[in-house]
Parts: sequence; C-alpha cells; structure tokens
Amino acid sequence: MHSGSQHYIIVRPAYSEISFKEQNQQVERYHKTALDHLRIYFRCSKAKAKKIFYTFLPIASWLPGYNVKEWLPSDIVSGISTGLVSVLQGLAFALLVSVPAGYGLYAAFFPVLTYFFLGTSKHLSVGPFPVVSLMVGTVVNRLVTDGDVDVNSTLFPAEMSKEDRQVWVAASVTFLTGIFQLALGLLQVGFIVIYLSDPMISGFTTAAAIHVLVSQLKFVLQLSVPGFSGPLSVIYTLKYIIDHITETNIADLVISLIIMVVVFIVKEINDRFKSKLPVPIPIEVIMTIIATGVSYAFNFKEKYDVDIIGNLTSGYQAPLAPNIAVLQQSFADAFSIAIVGFAVAFSVAKVYAIKHDYVLNGNQELVAFGISNMFCGTFRGFAGSTALSRTAVQESTGGKTQVASLISAVMVMIVTLAIGFLLVPLPKSVLGALVIINLKGMLLQFREIGTLWKKDKYDCLIWIMAFLAAVLLGLDMGLAAGVGFELLTVVFRTQFPLCSVLANIHGTDIYRNRKDYINIYEPEGVKIFRCPSPIFFANVDFLRNKLIDAIGFNPLRILRKRNKALQKIKKMLQRGELMVTSKGYIQTTDGSHENDSENDDSNNIEDLDKATDMKELPMKIDWKSQLPAGIHVPSVEIHSIVLDFAAVSFLDVSAMKGLKSILKEFVRIEIDIYIATCDNLILEKLERCGFFDDEITPKIFFLTIHDAMLCILDKHDPSNSVNFICDKIHETKEVLNTEAELKQRTFLDIMRSHFYSSMYPNPNLPTPMSNSFIPDLPFPFLSQCAAANLLLPFLCLKSFKQEHGPRLVHATFE
Repeated sequence: MHSGSQHYIIVRPAYSEISFKEQNQQVERYHKTALDHLRIYFRCSKAKAKKIFYTFLPIASWLPGYNVKEWLPSDIVSGISTGLVSVLQGLAFALLVSVPAGYGLYAAFFPVLTYFFLGTSKHLSVGPFPVVSLMVGTVVNRLVTDGDVDVNSTLFPAEMSKEDRQVWVAASVTFLTGIFQLALGLLQVGFIVIYLSDPMISGFTTAAAIHVLVSQLKFVLQLSVPGFSGPLSVIYTLKYIIDHITETNIADLVISLIIMVVVFIVKEINDRFKSKLPVPIPIEVIMTIIATGVSYAFNFKEKYDVDIIGNLTSGYQAPLAPNIAVLQQSFADAFSIAIVGFAVAFSVAKVYAIKHDYVLNGNQELVAFGISNMFCGTFRGFAGSTALSRTAVQESTGGKTQVASLISAVMVMIVTLAIGFLLVPLPKSVLGALVIINLKGMLLQFREIGTLWKKDKYDCLIWIMAFLAAVLLGLDMGLAAGVGFELLTVVFRTQFPLCSVLANIHGTDIYRNRKDYINIYEPEGVKIFRCPSPIFFANVDFLRNKLIDAIGFNPLRILRKRNKALQKIKKMLQRGELMVTSKGYIQTTDGSHENDSENDDSNNIEDLDKATDMKELPMKIDWKSQLPAGIHVPSVEIHSIVLDFAAVSFLDVSAMKGLKSILKEFVRIEIDIYIATCDNLILEKLERCGFFDDEITPKIFFLTIHDAMLCILDKHDPSNSVNFICDKIHETKEVLNTEAELKQRTFLDIMRSHFYSSMYPNPNLPTPMSNSFIPDLPFPFLSQCAAANLLLPFLCLKSFKQEHGPRLVHATFE
C-alpha cells in the first residue's frame, strides 16, 4: 500500500474534554500505593524464589543446557586465543596502575572466576581496561608515588616498601569500587548508566586515551617522569617529557617503533581479511615472544640499559584486607571508577547481546562486577571492566559462552604459576608500545565530531566538553564535569524550546508549522501555538514571551490601557463630560481634566491588572469602535488562541502559576483560550492543585486541535465553519471522481433510510430526504467503504448544524 492511497471517513461530535468524558465512561483504576509495592516486593512464593535464584546465579539457567559437542570446541579455541591476549594486556595495563607487571595477571584472572557464575553476558571478557587502570593509577600516584612522607606514614606502616604500598592502594581502591557496584546493583539502580550518553562516553574515553598515551611515553622513551596528578596533569607531564627529551634511551625508542609499525600493519591485515582468516593473527603474542627472545639473547638490559619487567610474582599470595585510610581518601575516585567501568562493560555487552539475541540484566551485571572487583581486590589485583579488543577476539574466534572466559583464565593461571619466568627479559617499552597501538580505536573517535555536528550540535558539544574536561581536569573531575554539562544541555533544550505557530493543511484535519507549507488555511482572528516541551519553572517565562511574540501584542499592556481608559470614562461620566447615545459615548467638553485624571489612574498598578468592570457603565464599551477623544486603546484582532499541549509531559507548581497568569491576561481582554491534546495526567494534576476558577475553567480543554478549531469557527463564524469542513468533502469528491465513473444512484436511497433510522432516532428532528443534500459521489466509493453509513451525517451537516452543533469528519476508503 502506497502512502496516500488510503482515505477514511469518521463522523463524531467535536469534543471538549468535558463532553468526551460525559459520553465515554472511564474505567475506575486502582493506583498502587507505596505500601502495595512493598507488599508485592516482599511477598514470598515458590515461583518468586526460583526467579530470584536464577537472577542472582545466572549460570544455573544456561549451564544445564550447555551443548558440549557443538559449543566446547569453539569455546576452547576462543579461550586459548583470548587467554594469550589477556596475559599481554594484564602485563601492559599494570604499568598504567603503577604496580609491578605481575599483578596485572591477577587482574586478568580473579574477576573472570566470579563473573563466570554471576554474569549475564555470554561473550564479555572481563579483566583490565586501560581507562579504568589509569584511573586507579591516578589514585596510586597521588597517595604513594607523590605523597608526602608525613601523609604516607599515616596511611602505611613505616617498614612497608613502596611497591607494597602501591599494590595495597590499588587493591583497596578496587575493593571500594566493588562495594559501590554491588550496592548499586542490590538497590536496583542499574539504570544509572542511562545518564552516560554515547557522545559523552565517546568523548571521555577519547580523553582517557590521551591520558594513557601520555602515561606510556615514559616507557617508550625510558624517562623517569614524576607522577603528576590533578588538573592539567597531562600538560605538566608533556612539558616534563619535552624538557628531558634528550635523555631518551634510543634502544627503547627503536624497539617501540618497530613493535608499533609491525603490529599496526598486521592488525590492518586482520581487519581487511577477517572474513577469510579462521582466527585473527595474534601479532601481539608473536612480537612479545620475539622481543623477549631477542632481549635475552643480546642482553639488552646490560648492553643498552633497556628497562625490563624483571621477575614476576610467582604463584598467588594470601588475601589482603583493604586499607581503611585509603578508602576514606579515595571515596570519589572509586565511585567514578565504578560508574565508568560498568558503563563501558555494559555498552560492549549490549552490542553482543543484541547480535546474538539474548537478554542482559543491568542490575545483575552491577552485582557481578561488584563481587568480581571485591574478590580481585582482596587478592591484590586492580579494578577491571572489559577491553574492547579482548572481547572482540573472544566473540570472533567462536566463543559461545563464559566457558571461553574460564579457559582464558586457565591460560593466565598457567603463565602465573609455570612459565612466567620466561617473560623476565621482556622490555617494558614493548608493553608500552602495545598499549599505545591498541589505542587506535579510541583515538579514531575524533572522527565523530564532524558527524555529530551535522546530526545534533548539542551532542557534538557534549563530546567536546567531555573530552576537554577529562583531558584538562583529570578523569575523575572530568567525568563529573562531562555529566554535568550533559544534563545541562537537557535543561537548555527544555528551557528554550522551538515553539511554532501552526496552520491547517488545506482539506485535512492536520496542523503543521505555518512556515513550512504553502497550501494552508488560517481563519482570521485565530492563532494556534505549539509548545514542544514540558513546562516548568525554568521555561515558563520564555514560553510566555514566545506566545506574546506569536500573537503580536502584550495582553497585560492592553489590559492596563483598557482599565486606564475605563477609569477615565467613568470619571468623565461623573463630571458630565460624556453622554450616552445610540452610537456610543460622545464627549461634550474639551476634556481639560484629562491629564490629571490619567496621572491619578496610573498610580495603582494592581487595579489596572484586574479584569475590566463595566457594571457601573450605562453601556458596554466596544473596544474595537472609536472611543471618546483623548482615549486610545490598541485594537485587538485576535479573538481565539489554541495552545497545542501534545508535547507537554509535565507541569510543576511554578509553571501552573505562570500559565494561569498568562491565560488570565488573555481572558481579561476578551480572547478565548483553548488547550488541545493535553494529557489526562496533567488534567488530573491541574484539578488537584486548584488550577481552575471562574475565569479559567475545564471547558477550555479539547481532545484535538481540530475539535477546538471547529468550536471556534462555530462560535465566531458559523458560515465559515461549514465551508471549512465542506472543503474537505469537495476535495474528497474530486479524488473519487478520478477513480471510477459514477454508477447507479439507488444505493444512496437505501443508505439514506438506514442511516437516518440509526443515527437520528429522535422522531422530533426533521429528516431531510431530498437529493439536494447529497452531493454526487461515485458508487464504487460508497460500496467499498466499510462505514458508508457514517458518510451521510457529514453530508447533511450543513442543514443539521444548528440542531446538532459542529462535527468532526474524516474519511476512510481506497
């Protein structure tokens, strides 16, 4: 069916909200109270207990149905590939945390074990993530590396080494991060990530990539760079590197460049031929093995003073309780890490959940990450999330379930327990180069700026502000500033909405912006104003000004001038300066007291803002006619205003007061107000808050704009009202005449008798049976229309108008 090939006819009265409720009984619904929700939440049943069990232990829902023959081979291949990547990323990202590289293997192992049982994603590879690792490293550098001796003595035992202090801080921050995530999950506030929009996350992660890149330059160049923290830390670090660039170790620089070039080329080959390669070429693993072997064979450490990772921690250490003093000083940092880590992981997991058609539970994901980070922090690891590249490897190599992640954890454990000593001669510059080259995806997000500018300038500004704030202020304060600016744009969009004046699209019941269409109809004296946002304390004055601009005059100014003129006329009548005639008021004197009276009348502004009172006058003043000499009041050509409230989702108390004041100003200068398509919840709130009074009544609310327009035309120009509606029938008739030739007319007589007996059962009403009331319509149209009998009351509308009032008519047929 092509657009425009269908038409419809519906006959109904033009409804106000009151008349619609009188003719259509509403269902009495019981709205649950807070106590009802609490009863339901704490109600116990076998089904609810089973649901809770499967919610908090998702493995019980999918492991019994695990297809060993089909899925296990794929999970093994995927697990081995992911495990190799996890080992390298764990070692590399440990440098971002400022802890020995071996502890990165802990961060790649422990979270996987708990997420295997508690997570709802089948493809997420949990472990170190560069942005989160850098945020943890920022706390470590602040409390240990650059901490004052006095401060360190209050946080740690005096005999504790610097390395142990760094590990303890990282583990404590990770534990606190897990507590935040677990608490948010148990409180069912997984929806918190909706406040992190895609542009905001993109700008923030791009800024984090800049931080990561700068932090790895000291390993690539082998410079001893102090750990700057706080606002402008990136600028200070770059300045220090530039000042000491001459101290660069050339061997480390050459190794890093070779690693980055080779890895970049092979990754491009993997992307280009990914459909033909069974598995991506593990170039990072290959280059790590080659670099380790070459470093050992040529003794890079002794000959070229290359910094190597050295001895890795062998095996696993006893659990470590968090440092309470560290928890107190890293409260805000841990909360930021918890939000960022979960937001990134959930965004990645959602992509693969949609691709493979399964459901994620946001609250359970928070619980899973919370327990995973607490478990990891207890065993001296650092906070994790997911690395995009690692998860992509797990999914692209055929991973079906979290069994693949478990196998990758086994690979990490083998390295930790058995073969970690082989990585002792690995240069740190190799790990730094691998970290930098893996930032390519995040750095390419700069390309989004141009796209966002074309699509939505607000989103583009969010991206730029999130990026600048995170780069200049640091990741923790930058995240808060980015979210604040993002929410501020929402306020801007609602505080300064794009209001418009609507007009009728000729021949339809559709109303659109009058500036966008040519074939429009605008009755004289009527303005239709659309408010495209909620109305609240911040934008009610803006909407008032926009409405005044659309109408063309200030109603309060007109009201005050009328009241001044009224007061003046009353005083002139008392002095005998005016006389009443059949033509109105005629001045009999030269008005020598004009200026004095005007000055006296203008003193009390409150009286001027009240409705005009003509009870004491012998004749009502017609403000459109000529007034006595010396009295001038601007003429008002508008008699009706329709407010389209279709997009108004809520009103607050301040907005109600402001809206009521605006409406009264128009009512007091004899302009009728009509509000259309207002939500029932808003109407109920207006009634509860005492919005209505003698001047503003519920009668001003109508179901649609067209209902309001029909009633306006019927009140102010009845003949124009009929013409306005009949134009639609004439246009429909022209369309129908082109579809088929006119057929026999006997069908009309049959339909006429059937219609009047069903639609107008009142025997006291006259029933026009003359063919003059029925325009020539094609027989195929009437025979094909499923509701042909509904057409006839519209056709007879002109003769029945006074008896039945305005009617809203549409047509439906092929």
